[in-house]
Amino acid sequence: MSSRRYPERPVLGVGALIFDGDRILLVQRGNEPYKGWWSLPGGGVETGERLEAAILREVREETGLDVEIVQLATIFERLMPDAEGRCEYHYVLIDYECRVIGGHLQAGDDSAAVTWWPVDQLGDMQITDGTRDVVDRYLARRV
Repeated sequence: MSSRRYPERPVLGVGALIFDGDRILLVQRGNEPYKGWWSLPGGGVETGERLEAAILREVREETGLDVEIVQLATIFERLMPDAEGRCEYHYVLIDYECRVIGGHLQAGDDSAAVTWWPVDQLGDMQITDGTRDVVDRYLARRV
């Protein structure tokens, strides 16, 4: 099994943009990288798993919610160099807009907390690099 740290190849992941009016669902990360920071729910795609199945699984594991996919939102690449400039993490993230269809909101799996947060107050949170840009660009296209 290859490591996510210093990977031989980029790691494929999925993320969910889930809205409730003017609020978005955020997960406080329970593990590195970015432990304690807030981001979109999501995670790595397992070998043999379809992207759509991965996002449904990841949202359920991290938030306790069942969702359905509305549409593909964006593709985002996150490169994270270490202090020497070597690529410590490299993710290609496929984000989907999703809608809640069931479940009970609760932190689970590798999330420390989950919350609905006003989109216009994202600047007040410690969010992972690129998350605010992904949300802003997606909302600008929806208008």
